[in-house]
Amino acid sequence: MARIRIPAGYLTVSQAEVLADAAESLGDGHLDITSRGNVQLRGLAGGCGRELADVLDGAGLLPSPSHERVRNIVASPLSGLDGNGHADVQPWVRELDRLLCADGNATALSGRFLFGLDDGRGDITTLRADVMLIAEPDGSAVLRVAGDPTALRLRAEDGPRAALVAAGAFLDAARDSGTRAWRVRELPPEHALLARDVAARLAAAGIACVPAEQPLPEGAPPAPGLVEGPGGRSALSVLAPLGRLTAAQWRQLAEGAGELRVTPWRGVVVADPGADAAVGLVTDPASPWVGVGACTGRPGCAKSLSDVRSDAAATVGSGRGGLPVYWSGCERRCGHPHGTWVDVVATGAGYDISVLGEPVRTGVTAAELAGAIAAARATTATR
Repeated sequence: MARIRIPAGYLTVSQAEVLADAAESLGDGHLDITSRGNVQLRGLAGGCGRELADVLDGAGLLPSPSHERVRNIVASPLSGLDGNGHADVQPWVRELDRLLCADGNATALSGRFLFGLDDGRGDITTLRADVMLIAEPDGSAVLRVAGDPTALRLRAEDGPRAALVAAGAFLDAARDSGTRAWRVRELPPEHALLARDVAARLAAAGIACVPAEQPLPEGAPPAPGLVEGPGGRSALSVLAPLGRLTAAQWRQLAEGAGELRVTPWRGVVVADPGADAAVGLVTDPASPWVGVGACTGRPGCAKSLSDVRSDAAATVGSGRGGLPVYWSGCERRCGHPHGTWVDVVATGAGYDISVLGEPVRTGVTAAELAGAIAAARATTATR
């Protein structure tokens, strides 16, 4: 398996076609979308790593092999396309990625450390990234670190550099703590990364900022369907059931399109889509597939205790419209969503179902799954 990191999910049409070709020639012919808007290729033959790296490098998808692991950036997928939000964050994405790849110290970040760039609509803030940069109505930006309610207001043009400074402050805090913390929230309380610590670092770097007490904006991810934008421009938001597409479906999305943006919700936003872009994919917000996710499961993952994708597909209409439901093949819960969801975990003796860590049913058999999930999805739990 190979994970291809795509900052903010942004792909040109030619890059998308390269990925489809690689999936067919080197993998199992499918592309899997991750919960961070990256792409995974599976079924790769042993020893093809160099060939895949050369293919990705030729397409501009591997600008710095030494930094590939740390290019974890998510951004509002509809930014600059639908006329909503306070700013187009794509320039932030490009600049932050450039700065990351040019910073030798950044290679010490873990592959789990996440940058979130939100255009003000609040879709990305719900992912609770380690460092968040949020566009403001007045043209400024606020910087937040995970777990601290205090934000730092600064000039929008300083945002990407400030985000990298905050990441550097985390690395120092992790080192001083003597722990192996990979994410901001994993720091022990006595070494917590606070806005005031980042503010001092920003001042030393010549970046002006002021504290700002304000709630995080929270919005919804792009719903499946056509999105009308200003000036007659349009985009198409599609959902890939359980995040998996065939290479043929991937090419269909790219054909005649302006660009593709892979989303952290296992979908793709196609800017200026072609006529038949969404063949076989979900474009109806009322589809039973909306809100249903799963890890790879058997047979793709050796640690999985069940074929969770097949079980999810068999019960996909259960409790539609209620809480999201996520299927995990083991207790690691790889790729699980954020917020409140129905947690369905394979145990080897059925499934355990919980919401917000509270058990709903344990040892659920195949015959009981549909009813148990429908009941759990109706739970009126809140974050």
